[in-house]
Amino acid sequence: MRHVTILSFLLGILAFSSIFGIQAESPYRYYDWEITYGTISPLGVPQKGILINGQFPGPTINCDTNDNVIITIYNRLDEPFLMTWNGVWQRKMSWQDGVLGTNCPIPPNSNWTYTMQSKDQIGTYMYFPSTAMHRVAGGFGAFNIHRRPVISLPYPEPAGEYNLLVGDWYNMDHKVLQERLDKGFDMPTPDGLLINGHPNNTVLTGEEGKTYLIRVANVGIMESINIRIQGHVMKLVEVEGSHVLQEIYESLDVHPGQSLAFLVTLYGSVKDYYIVASTRFARTSIEATALLRYNGSNTDASLPLPIGPTYHVHWSMKQARTFRWNLTANAARPNPQGSYRYGGIEITKTLILGNSVDQIDGKMRYGVNNVSYVNPETPLKLADYYNISGIFNLNTSRKEPAAGPMSYGTTVFGMDVHDYIEIIFQNNEATTQSWHLDGHNFFVVAFGANEWSPDMRRKYNLVDAVWRSTVQVYRDSWTAVLVSLDNKGMWNLRSAIWHRQYLGQQVYLRAWNNEPSLRTESDIPTNALKCGKAAKL
Repeated sequence: MRHVTILSFLLGILAFSSIFGIQAESPYRYYDWEITYGTISPLGVPQKGILINGQFPGPTINCDTNDNVIITIYNRLDEPFLMTWNGVWQRKMSWQDGVLGTNCPIPPNSNWTYTMQSKDQIGTYMYFPSTAMHRVAGGFGAFNIHRRPVISLPYPEPAGEYNLLVGDWYNMDHKVLQERLDKGFDMPTPDGLLINGHPNNTVLTGEEGKTYLIRVANVGIMESINIRIQGHVMKLVEVEGSHVLQEIYESLDVHPGQSLAFLVTLYGSVKDYYIVASTRFARTSIEATALLRYNGSNTDASLPLPIGPTYHVHWSMKQARTFRWNLTANAARPNPQGSYRYGGIEITKTLILGNSVDQIDGKMRYGVNNVSYVNPETPLKLADYYNISGIFNLNTSRKEPAAGPMSYGTTVFGMDVHDYIEIIFQNNEATTQSWHLDGHNFFVVAFGANEWSPDMRRKYNLVDAVWRSTVQVYRDSWTAVLVSLDNKGMWNLRSAIWHRQYLGQQVYLRAWNNEPSLRTESDIPTNALKCGKAAKL
């Protein structure tokens, strides 16, 4: 009888907890990362790379939805350093975003601890340095957020999974490249491509007849990349945290800053097969290879390599339009203004952002709407929090392209929390661009050629557009996205082509309301670094 009473008591506690939402705290995952220089030779040329705990590329972060991730960065470089978490939302915590608009950089020979939560996310992401041109030298890695067991997958559980970090690479020292940019020179052509830090040494191994999940992230700074697997097709299942309709592709384009995941079934003969990554939008491409190896294989992969697209822009745009959100997938998804029917929500503001390139004082600069962004010594977030004047002015930011010469500025667009905004990325240049928004995902509703105009809205996909954080803008074209600004904070909207970002092609969105509540935004971290005019506050 006593055992029955105790059992009834425990069941009562569980019922009470479920009614009032009392839950055990999500798990914590701790990482200590030492950032150092080290000699690496990815393309056979010894050079100074940025290592994390002696590794290049850096260690893979694997966590589950809602896990707390605590990463302490020990900066052993000779200059300030920050790490950003590309695609990880930092809900209510732009303090942890790791860009110069939100964080003071970590000084040399000191450390700082990032505290973040993988809140309501599932998917394939990446991390990389956000300061100076450090990203050219390494310091990048994969950031995978897995589902919790209570969340079902929209496909059978794979036999295993692999990460492929693909990207362009330069043999030139990152400080020499940065000095070239500072003097007004443009970025040179990459010396090669890497897959997981190598041009041809990566091997993925699997069992005949089984299916594997392969996560791909373009960690490069400049080149769009096509990836394909000899003798196999790829079933696309996820794009930057959104499960998508499972179409079959022979090859996939992955633009700078983008990530995706696909399934591959090993249905071929027991042997080795080439995995090929190659640059896009030029008649002559740069290639890197890896191997897909069946267990028990005694047969090397054979030439020729599978042929991929090169300069075809229209081909890439057609492929991008086939990416559609899987509306039946049981996974974390947005709920803007109480509805999944994002196409029926009223747009509150429109930004038309034209990428710009021009010279200022005889030096090449990039910008948005003819304003080339300059990072102030006081991070925007600190200036906003402490009401420090003279750092930025919401009333002077240009919300559409403007004629005239390019000028320096610190562009911050003032937005209200829960604004539902339309952003048009207008690209009148002859190169394909890529754009990323921190803190949010957006619905990629349309790609189009030439100039955008309001009547193009009738062509928007208002039903199942992919919800992601990075999008390409093809040459002489435009891309339209819709985003619910439901994450209060200061958020970076930047070119994912890193030398353009470094030379001014970025802005910030200030999502704000006057509610001083921890329900809408977390308070400043107790370990927040202070610099500029906030140094003594």
